[in-house]
Amino acid sequence: MAIPMDDVRVLEGDLDASGARFCILVARFNAFITERLLEGAVDALVRHGAKAADITVVRVPGSFELPHVAAKLLAGDPAEHGVDALVALGCLMRGDTIHFDLIASEATKGLAAVAASTGVPIGFGVLTTDTLEQAVHRAGAKHGNKGAEAALAAVEQLSLHRAIDRARTASAPERGSPKASPSRGSRPSRASRPSRPSRPSRKDS
Repeated sequence: MAIPMDDVRVLEGDLDASGARFCILVARFNAFITERLLEGAVDALVRHGAKAADITVVRVPGSFELPHVAAKLLAGDPAEHGVDALVALGCLMRGDTIHFDLIASEATKGLAAVAASTGVPIGFGVLTTDTLEQAVHRAGAKHGNKGAEAALAAVEQLSLHRAIDRARTASAPERGSPKASPSRGSRPSRASRPSRPSRPSRKDS
């Protein structure tokens, strides 16, 4: 049986970055990789309609600091911080200790928490690789540029957020609209039902 997809309402974002304001957080640690990610992110935003003047780059010490700075930048009302979407870029490479796992986990969970609490889309562009070669391949070589991919994810997510807001506004009932009449067969309210006659008291025989 064919599914009637034509009748299904679909909400999705697009890759139009025009008119939006972006902030890119980039970690200084492993800068020889993160700078390539930054170049890819800026190029992707501009290619999809963003103005260079609407892109702000903030450099942080490392990936662990990304969530902290993101929370600081996005604090308050959107009219105050002036950021429509954020892109977080970093590079972590596994070493001989669990330091890699701790930082990767905190950066991931922290950025997700900031996105959820603020409602601002955040593109996640933190590389977590085992080797330098893997990082290079993901910073503009064999496997593309993950900075550009993170930027486009932020653009699409921002567009989707706006599509959801428009759909919600369109489906919301207007103020002052008459209330729906009770459905057929519904029981009348207690006030409208006739009162039951009182039962006569029994007399003693």
